[in-house]
Amino acid sequence: MRIRLVGRARSMVLVGLFSGWVCGISAQVQTPSASKAVGSSPPVTSTSNKAAPGESSSAETASANPKAAAPAPDLPPADTKVRPNVAAPSTPKDNTNTDDAYIVGIADNLFINVWKEPDFTGPVVVRPDGIITLPVVGDVHVVGMTTKQVQDLLTEKLKPIVTEPQVTVIVRDINSIRSRKVYLVGKVGHPGTISLTGHETVLQILAEAGGPTQFAKPQKIYVLRTIGDHQKRIQFDYKRVLAGSEPDLELVVGDVIVVP
Repeated sequence: MRIRLVGRARSMVLVGLFSGWVCGISAQVQTPSASKAVGSSPPVTSTSNKAAPGESSSAETASANPKAAAPAPDLPPADTKVRPNVAAPSTPKDNTNTDDAYIVGIADNLFINVWKEPDFTGPVVVRPDGIITLPVVGDVHVVGMTTKQVQDLLTEKLKPIVTEPQVTVIVRDINSIRSRKVYLVGKVGHPGTISLTGHETVLQILAEAGGPTQFAKPQKIYVLRTIGDHQKRIQFDYKRVLAGSEPDLELVVGDVIVVP
């Protein structure tokens, strides 16, 4: 009985020693693995530049202020001028005729403007005798003259009255049917009154009227033209103009073509 107890005790001691030895080996095997696992992780290093003492790094500034981290917008160069796309205001159309080459006729409605002189400024109508009337100046014959010529004439007449007069003549209303006329008399196919529609010449008007008759003297045709207060006689050789050796004559309002 005693021998069995002693044997059993030895067995238990051996088992305990063996268990301890196994646990020790197991601990030695696991410890390097654990250290290796821990050592396998690469050290964490910061790629950002180290801030100087007393200053925060750019990463810390960006995290602290989100707006500062946003990229700056693209701006035009300093010398670039940005001009707004503004359309030029449209200029209202003026129905008045301001052509300096326009020839004044009977019943035309003119507007005479004398700068800083309201007494001489206002509308006038050309009378059937071709005259307009201005205060102090009196009657002025204007039919057959261009608006530029009327301006110059009125300027001269106002010089004794106004210091350095500046005159502008504007045609407000053109009575083309009544005012833009010339007269054809003598030995032609259809004498009478002819309305001007543009810049007609003597040769064109004669052709429209059927030309000189068989017994006419085409070399002695002439035009009577009123200029200001006097009348001028302009010779017109029909055959020489047809041949091209002489220039044709452009007519003005009020001209009288005489075909003897």
